[in-house]
Amino acid sequence: MSFALLLEQLLNGLQLGVMLFLMAAGLTLIFGVMGVINLAHGALYMIGAFACAAVAAATGSYWLGLAAALTAAAAAGALIEATILRRLYGRDHLEQVLATFALILIISEGTRWIFGGFPLFLDVPPLLQGAAPLPGGGAYPIYRLAIIGVGAAAALGLHLLISRTRLGMRIRAGESDREMIGALGVEIGRLYTLVFALGAALAGLAGGMIGALQSVQVGMGEPMLILAFVVIVIGGIGSIWGALVGAVLVGVVDTMGRFLLPKAFALAYPPSEASAMGAAVASLLIYLLMAVILALRPQGLFGAPSR
Repeated sequence: MSFALLLEQLLNGLQLGVMLFLMAAGLTLIFGVMGVINLAHGALYMIGAFACAAVAAATGSYWLGLAAALTAAAAAGALIEATILRRLYGRDHLEQVLATFALILIISEGTRWIFGGFPLFLDVPPLLQGAAPLPGGGAYPIYRLAIIGVGAAAALGLHLLISRTRLGMRIRAGESDREMIGALGVEIGRLYTLVFALGAALAGLAGGMIGALQSVQVGMGEPMLILAFVVIVIGGIGSIWGALVGAVLVGVVDTMGRFLLPKAFALAYPPSEASAMGAAVASLLIYLLMAVILALRPQGLFGAPSR
């Protein structure tokens, strides 16, 4: 096994982790501040992907498509918060789960009605085509490196937003004691709408970027949503840095497991059986990782201990 191939797989895991971070950061922000379990977050990711693909196809510009992904997802998130979720604050989580699950079905069927049942495809923009050399003689797609860079920039931007700005101060206060900041004159409804739109925009950004790596189709958000929840559990609910560390762990463990386990099983089994066994065990690794972390630290890596 060459060093260049191993490095390529590590970068693939990092790129997957970055996509999961963009999903999980919005989810953990929404739950931490608003106390809402939003199963429709994957649908917002899908909205971003379809908006990017449609606008890029109509204009010929990937960058306009990416801007459309952010705008469409943020607008959809603000609309969902203002019309549906605002009625569910303080109510049982089961009601939130049922309402947001219904939104998955509504958004999926609405998307199928608008765009049809066939997948859409995005081309990598000319600026990001090609590959960059890796140590050891390999090469890695520039577009995937750009995704990693965008994820790192988003993590830094969120950190600065929450820790250095007035809005971030209100977000932190809303997470700690929403009744108190309401009594101090902060308009809770507007704050919640902004938080939800921000989380939705991050999901839309992830959807827009992934469209150049895989087909854009109805239902593409649900597998990412499941992995995003695993990331939140590992990193700790409400923690942006926990979401980043958890996402990178999940991305690297999943990718390296799918790469290394079939090779390990091939030492004792025929290639076809080794490939099937390796894929099956690799799909369990992230859940085993989650179980181990929960056993050692029930609040997650960066979560606050329950009182």
